[in-house]
Amino acid sequence: MSSWNSVGMEVLYQVLGWVAFFAWSFSFYPQVFLNFKRKSVVGLNFDFLVLNLTKHSSYLIYNAALFFSPFIQRQYHETYGDKEMIPVAANDVAFSVHAVALTAFTLFQVFIYERGNQKISKVCISITAIVWTAAIVCLIVAWPKSNWLWLIDVFNSIQVGMTAIKYIPQAIMNFRRKSTIGWSIGNILLDLTGGVLNFGQMGVQSIDQHTLVNFYGNIGKTLLSLEVVFFDILFIIQHYVLYPVKRDENGKAIISERVAPLIRPSDKPEEDTANGYPILPIEAKHVAAA
Repeated sequence: MSSWNSVGMEVLYQVLGWVAFFAWSFSFYPQVFLNFKRKSVVGLNFDFLVLNLTKHSSYLIYNAALFFSPFIQRQYHETYGDKEMIPVAANDVAFSVHAVALTAFTLFQVFIYERGNQKISKVCISITAIVWTAAIVCLIVAWPKSNWLWLIDVFNSIQVGMTAIKYIPQAIMNFRRKSTIGWSIGNILLDLTGGVLNFGQMGVQSIDQHTLVNFYGNIGKTLLSLEVVFFDILFIIQHYVLYPVKRDENGKAIISERVAPLIRPSDKPEEDTANGYPILPIEAKHVAAA
């Protein structure tokens, strides 16, 4: 069986993994708190949430199955070699459980808070239905011959695919609104930290074992880190460079965005808040925060 060659590298691997776990886990909370503070989910793309739930559910199935099942671990060693370490750590399982719970809770907020005229697109519904139908078909195919490693690799591929597309609706919404209001930048900064540390953790294991098998043996984790870094950098550019929140001479935020299309029309304007600053949902190009 495989083992660590260096105690120091093993400790570093665990430290990086758990720091990445906390960074990724805490990344869900800024958005949850922002929604709660504003009592609104306007500006948060619902397609992103649905695709994200599919992504994390698939990743949980992969991580939990490979980490807890001796049978699947045996299949992994038969495929990649007895000396290769299982590329899933306890922090990966813990993260997946937490991610599914927090994503589901954020979806719950969509039903109880102001959401304007935003809704889940038909494209998103179709993609989700196709993905889960395909997963069920793969389960039926794998069952007779107990090809469980192949099956969880399918779920790993699903989470990679979902990660690749889940950010796109939010990025497009930010572009159309010319604003990132309602989309927490704290989420992105912590997500980026987790992605970099996660990739670093895999690098530590690769150095200790003198092999790159853990990178392509768990290609999903590798691609996940790369995709996260790419899209998080894109969102950081949108928030700080392309669509920054302007401030007056007193340091108060001046919101400049087209808010009307995302707010339900009413006879009397209702006060909303964005990152703690009130917004009047009127057809005005510039709205000053008090």
